[in-house]
Amino acid sequence: MAVPAPNLPVDEAVGDLEVVARFVGAMPTGVTVSKEGRIFVCFPKWGDPVVYTVGELHAGSPVAFPNEEWNRDPTDDESTTLVSVQSVVVDPADRLWIVDTGSPMFRETRFGGPKLVCVNLATDEVEKTILFPEDVALPTSYLNDIRFDLRRGEDGVGFITDSSQNGPNGIIAVDLATGESIRRLDDHPTTQPEPLEEFLPMVEGRPVVRYLDDGSMEPVIRMGSDGIAISADGDRLYYSPLASRRLYSVSTDALLDVGFGDLEVGATISDEGDRGGASDGLESDATGHLYSTNYEHDAILRRSPDGAWETLVHDPRLLWPDTMSVAEDGYLYVTANQLHRQPSFHDGQDLRRKPYALLRVRIGEEPVKLI
Repeated sequence: MAVPAPNLPVDEAVGDLEVVARFVGAMPTGVTVSKEGRIFVCFPKWGDPVVYTVGELHAGSPVAFPNEEWNRDPTDDESTTLVSVQSVVVDPADRLWIVDTGSPMFRETRFGGPKLVCVNLATDEVEKTILFPEDVALPTSYLNDIRFDLRRGEDGVGFITDSSQNGPNGIIAVDLATGESIRRLDDHPTTQPEPLEEFLPMVEGRPVVRYLDDGSMEPVIRMGSDGIAISADGDRLYYSPLASRRLYSVSTDALLDVGFGDLEVGATISDEGDRGGASDGLESDATGHLYSTNYEHDAILRRSPDGAWETLVHDPRLLWPDTMSVAEDGYLYVTANQLHRQPSFHDGQDLRRKPYALLRVRIGEEPVKLI
């Protein structure tokens, strides 16, 4: 007679995640929270129907932001509309900056598409648009995420990762007052994806690769510099390729020094080591902690100022944790969008199961405030 088997042990969750919002439409990527607690999210145009590419949450549901006009379908002049937004970030002065890739479906960009749009949250009006020249935002560029130091220059500076799938990756530094920008670490080994023989990504227990007819594998994740965070003192910029488990940092002074070439900038790079998993998002707080999503292990890791890593959250709901935001309310917000279940990762088969989620965990820390 068969004896019923007892329940076997299962993987245990770490941390206390709260659900903030659920999304049943397009996949979300970026999230940010204003000083007053307003929550903004964005939806890049990757194939899902996107009604608007930037929204503000009202009663848990996104509403077009800053308005429907900015979210209209682009015309020949892409400088006055949001083409396909990857990231939204509130800066230390409580302005919302929108990172527009200008690249729906990862197509080649044209001038006016890749840009920064600044919205005054006191009026909800666009107060500044910064366009990137074609030698900074290349036709193959995919602008990903941004961090700020408002102490530098007249109105501060921003640092942006370029996460191209089909060209060189790098970092862009931009003067927020003049709009002048410079491309850094273009095609540098630390900003490029690692080759498949050196990095085999594993998500939900399976390799994230494409199998060819001859039985060989090719990488599906081909993006380099992606996650970005700035140190609490503003001296170092942290970044990580999407296709890598390594973390790097570089001197912000070097990135901004127009007298430096990439050799001089590269000499200030520090290899910060293996994080125990690949990351899509980085973030930092005012006390010097660094946060790294871990899409291979449904987790968020935290590094203390002394360099020690710990698991802040491990939860099966963190199916591809993407972008994080440290908010004034002491929470770390994160989107989980099942990116790895998209049809392009599975020979055309869509394995995503809605809803997507915006979640948060209490950390009791404040955002970096370089102002």
